[in-house]
Amino acid sequence: MSEFWLISAPGDKENLQALERMNRVTSKSNLSHNTKFAIPDFKVGTLDSLVGLSDELGKLDTFAESLIKRMAQSVVEVMEDAKGKVRENLLANGVDLTSFVTQFEWDMAKYPAKQPLVGVVDTLAKQLAQIETDLKSRTAAYNALKVTLESLEKKSQGNLLTRTLNDIVSKEDFVLDSEYLVTLLVIVPKQNYAEWQKTYESLSDMVVPRSTKLIAEDQDGGLFTVTLFRKVIDDFKTKAKANKFMVREFYYNEEQIKREREEMTRLLSDKKQQYGPLLRWLKVNFSEAFIAWVHIKALRVFVESVLRYGLPVNFQAVLLQPHKKSTKRLREVLNSIFRHLDEVAAASLLDASVEIPGLPLSNQDYFPYVYFHIDLSLLD
Repeated sequence: MSEFWLISAPGDKENLQALERMNRVTSKSNLSHNTKFAIPDFKVGTLDSLVGLSDELGKLDTFAESLIKRMAQSVVEVMEDAKGKVRENLLANGVDLTSFVTQFEWDMAKYPAKQPLVGVVDTLAKQLAQIETDLKSRTAAYNALKVTLESLEKKSQGNLLTRTLNDIVSKEDFVLDSEYLVTLLVIVPKQNYAEWQKTYESLSDMVVPRSTKLIAEDQDGGLFTVTLFRKVIDDFKTKAKANKFMVREFYYNEEQIKREREEMTRLLSDKKQQYGPLLRWLKVNFSEAFIAWVHIKALRVFVESVLRYGLPVNFQAVLLQPHKKSTKRLREVLNSIFRHLDEVAAASLLDASVEIPGLPLSNQDYFPYVYFHIDLSLLD
C-alpha cells in the first residue's frame, strides 16, 4: 500500500515494551511492516512556542502535500506521450518514494538540528514557497505554448466543413490574380459525386468547363474546386446549395498560409526546446519538495510528542506500513496497546459520543498515541 502511519510513544521502559508488543502482534498477524523512524533532538524552547509551531507545521504539511501533488500532475502533463514512465521520474534522492520514507535520515546539512526549531521550520517554508513560485512561472509558460499549439492543431481536425483548409490546398489548385475569374471550393457529399460532375458546369452561367478537381476527402464527402466568373459567384452559391453542394468561404492567401505554417513550426520547436529543461527541473524540485515534506512530518511528530508526553524529550517514533485491508484491525491493535496513554481518548474511540475536553479535532483524528498519516498516492 502507498500509505504510512507515523506514530510515537513515550521512551520509558513501560512504553518501549508496549512498542515491542506492537511489533510482535503486527508482525505475527501480518498487519503492517514497522521500522524505527529516527528524529534528532532539537532545541525545544518554550512549550508556548511549540503550540504555535504545531499549528504552523500543520499548515505547512498541507501546503507541501498539495505542492508535490501539483508537481506530480505537472510531470504527467509534460510527459503526455510517455505517461507510463511517470513514476520512474517521481523519485526522492534518486530512490522511489517508499524506499525514501522507510529509509529516512534527517538531513543535518540542509536542516541543522542545532538551530532553533523555528529556524528549521522557516527554512522549509521558504524553500517550498520558492519552489511553488518557480513551478507557477515555468509551467505557465509551457502551458501557454501547449494551448496555442492545441488550438492550431484543432483547426486541422474535424470535417471539411469546419477544419482549416490551409494545409490541404496548394497554389496550383486556384486561378489567382485574375480580374474576371475566381476558384471556389465546394464540399460534395460522397453519394453526390456523379451528380456534381454531371451538373456543376450548368449550375450557373459562366462556369469554366472541366475546371473541377477533387483535392481532399473525409468520411462524409469531398472537396472540389470549380472556376467561374466573379460576377456569378452569388448565383452559383445559391444553385449549389439547392443541390446540396456547399461552397466553403475560402480565398487563397499565400502569405497567410506561410505565416501559419511558420508559426506551427516555431511553436513545435519552442515546445521541444522547453520540454527537456522543464522535465529536469520538475524531477529535481519534486525530489526537493518531497524530501522537505517528509522532514515536516518528522518535525510534527517531534513537536506533538513533546507537547503530549512532556519534557525532558523522550519518545520513540515508528513508521508503520499497513498491509492491504488490515487498517481497521491495525488501528484496533494500536488503540488497545496504547490506551493507557490517554484513557479518555481510548474510550472515545469506542464511543463517538464522548468528547475530549479542549480538543478541537473530531475524535476520528485523535488517538492515545501521536499519529500522522503519509499518503504516497500522489497521482490519484
